[in-house]
Amino acid sequence: MAESNEWTEGEASEAPAGEAGEGASGDAAAAEVAQGALAPEARIAELEAKYAETKDQLLRALAETENTRRRLRKEAEDTAKYAVAAFAKELLAAPDNLRRALDAIPAEGRKEDALLERLAEGVELVERELLAIFERHGIKRIEALGAPFDHNLHQALFEVETAEQPPGTVVQVLAPGYLIHERLLRPAMVAVAKAPPANDRGEPPAGEGERPG
Repeated sequence: MAESNEWTEGEASEAPAGEAGEGASGDAAAAEVAQGALAPEARIAELEAKYAETKDQLLRALAETENTRRRLRKEAEDTAKYAVAAFAKELLAAPDNLRRALDAIPAEGRKEDALLERLAEGVELVERELLAIFERHGIKRIEALGAPFDHNLHQALFEVETAEQPPGTVVQVLAPGYLIHERLLRPAMVAVAKAPPANDRGEPPAGEGERPG
């Protein structure tokens, strides 16, 4: 009987420890279950962040590729447009000389001499045809006479004092300017109006005509 009691007491003494172990194992299992329940949400958030980062990198790469493509296309277009700029600039001497030849023919001489008139008409025809060829290739003459002076299009050689035009107006064109596809090929050589002194405009000198106080 004594041994039976001892066994019973030992068994009883070991029982709480076993129950405690089983309780601890249950808590750990519950924690693992809870962690497992949260793991998919965290994984989804991680994947979404990586997706957003990859998408941003892809969009940046596409934008850079598009910018490079546009830049190369514009460079190719500019090369095609302006490849003849140097050659065209050399050709400008031809219409310049034709215009000088026409300006050298007096108007009275054209009226009186039929041969001279026909010669002048032939030169004018050549000039018009040459300018038409220029325009077909994107080269246009700058209409400067009577326009306000523009340093982007005109080069002023000297000033002319005049009250007939506002100051800063182009009153004479010594050599026409040209554009090639909206880019300046040669500026127009011009003379610009300048306001004459006050006395030349008929205005009284400063102080003259004032009544003494």
